[in-house]
Amino acid sequence: MTTPLRGLDLLREPLFNKGTAFTLEEREALGLQGLLPPCVHTLEQQVAQVIADFRQKSSDIERYLYLSGLEDRNETLFYRALSQHLEEMMPIVYTPTVGDACLSWSDVFRRPRGLYISLQDRGSIAALLRNWPHPVRVIVVTDGERILGLGDLGVGGMGISIGKLALYAACAGIHPRLCLPVMLDVGTQNQHHLQDPLYLGLRRPRLRGDEYDEFVAEFVSAVQEVMPKTLIQFEDFGNLNAFRLLDHWRQRVCTFNDDIQGTAAVTLAGLLSALRITNQTLAQQRILFLGAGEAGVGIGDLMVSAIADQGLPLEEARRHCWFVDTQGLIVQSRSGLADHKLRYAHDHPPCTTFLEAIERLKPTTLIGVSTMPGSFNQAVVERMSQLNERPILFALSNPTSKAECTAQDAYRWSRGKAIYSSGSPFPPCQFEGKKLVPGQGNNAYIFPGVGLGVTACEARHVSDKMFSEAARVLASCVTQDDLEVSRVYPALSQIRPVSELIAVAVARVAFEEGLAGIPQPSSLEDLVKSTIWKPEYS
Repeated sequence: MTTPLRGLDLLREPLFNKGTAFTLEEREALGLQGLLPPCVHTLEQQVAQVIADFRQKSSDIERYLYLSGLEDRNETLFYRALSQHLEEMMPIVYTPTVGDACLSWSDVFRRPRGLYISLQDRGSIAALLRNWPHPVRVIVVTDGERILGLGDLGVGGMGISIGKLALYAACAGIHPRLCLPVMLDVGTQNQHHLQDPLYLGLRRPRLRGDEYDEFVAEFVSAVQEVMPKTLIQFEDFGNLNAFRLLDHWRQRVCTFNDDIQGTAAVTLAGLLSALRITNQTLAQQRILFLGAGEAGVGIGDLMVSAIADQGLPLEEARRHCWFVDTQGLIVQSRSGLADHKLRYAHDHPPCTTFLEAIERLKPTTLIGVSTMPGSFNQAVVERMSQLNERPILFALSNPTSKAECTAQDAYRWSRGKAIYSSGSPFPPCQFEGKKLVPGQGNNAYIFPGVGLGVTACEARHVSDKMFSEAARVLASCVTQDDLEVSRVYPALSQIRPVSELIAVAVARVAFEEGLAGIPQPSSLEDLVKSTIWKPEYS
C-alpha cells in the first residue's frame, strides 16, 4: 500500500482503509498499533461478516443505510461484498430501495458524497469542481426533477447519482475514485420539501427557461475545462429538459441520457431474447407503449432503428411502434403534441383507453413506462393472451410499487403464457408446477459496460450504434436455460463478464466511427481488461 496517510487518518480514508485486514506488519509501519482489535481478518472473512450484518437488518432502508456507512468506511470491502452478492444487494443500493432513500434524503443524509452544485454557485462552477480532489472519468448528474417514478424530489435526487456510480464500479470495474456524483440544485416544485425546515436543498421553485439552460451550460463547460475526457451521464431529468439537453449536447461533448438511451438498449435486448421464445422477428412485431415520456420514446427510437436494420424504410419501421399517453392513443389528428411525440403520431382513428387501443391495434408486445401501477390489468393481460400465443409484457416502471403489473399477476392472468419483464425485481413464480423467472430490465445491464467501453477508448461522443450493439451483446448472453424459464436477461451474477463484452463492442464502434481518442490497439479485449478495477486489498 502506497499512501502518505497514517494512523487514524488512514482508518478514516475509505479507499485505503482495510480495517481488521491490516496485517501486523502494516499496523506497525503505518502507526495503527492499538487502533484496531488484535485479530487479523482476510477480505473474505470481512465479506462474510458484512453479509451476516446486512441480513440481520429489519428493513430495506436500514440495509441501505448500513451499506452506505460501509461505503463511507471501506470502499474495497463495500464493492467486494456488492459484486459478490449483486442479486441480493443491488435492489438495496439501487432500485427499488434507493427510491425510499431519495424520498427521505434530508433524514437519511449522514456523510457528504459527490458534489452539490446550486444556483448560488453560478459563475464559479469551475472553481467548485476544482475542490474535488480526485481525477474524474465518469459523472452522473441529475437535477432531481423526475426521480424513478416518484417525481420531483429536489436535492434527494443525489441518491440516484450515487447509486448509479456504485453500479459502474460493481458491475463494470470502473474505479470508484474516477466516478463523481453531481446534484444540480435548481429548486423544486415539491411542496413538502419547500415547507420542510429540515430540507437540505434550496427552498425555491425550480428554475426554468434560458436561465436554466445557461446554468447547465456553465456546468458542462466547467467539466470540459476542469475534467476533460469525462463522460457525463444525464440522469432523471424531467421530460421538459431531458430530450432538449441530450439533443443539444450529444454532438458537443461525451454524454448520454440513461433514461432515454440506456432504457432503450436494455428493453431492445429483452425483446430480442423474447423473440427467441416466440420464433419471430422484430419486423413482425407491433409494439404498443403505455407512456410517451423520455423512456418510452427513447425505447421507440431504438426499436425503430433496429427494425429498419432488417430492411424496412424508416417510416414503415415507425408504424410498428404506437404510443398511448394520458390522453389516449397518439394519432395525427391530435393537436398540441410535444415534439418528441410527433414522429409517432400515426394516421389512425382516436382511441381513448388503453384497452381500446389493444382491440384496434392487436399488438404483440406491451411496454409499460407510465408509472401507473395496475394499468396492465386482468382485462389487458387476458386480451393480449387471446391475441398472442406468447404475449410479451414489459412492465418497466420503477420502483416496484409503480410497475404496470406484477409478475405473479402477469403469469396468472395469461395462464403462464406471458413473457414478462419488469424494471425492478420480482421473485420467481410457479404456475401449474412450472418455474417462471421474470426478467429484470435493469439499465445496470447496459450503462456500466457502455461507460467502461467509452472511457477505455476515450471516446469523444456516445453514438446510438453503441447502444444498439450493447443491446445485441446483452441478448446474446441469454442462455437456452434462461429462455426455458421465460427469463429474457442473464442472471445478475453474470453482469461483470457481460459488461466487459459490452465494453469491447462499444470500443469497437468508437473506432469504426472515428470517435475514439486513442490509437486503435491490436486487442480491444486487452484494452478493456487493462482499465478494470477489482475490489482487492493491495
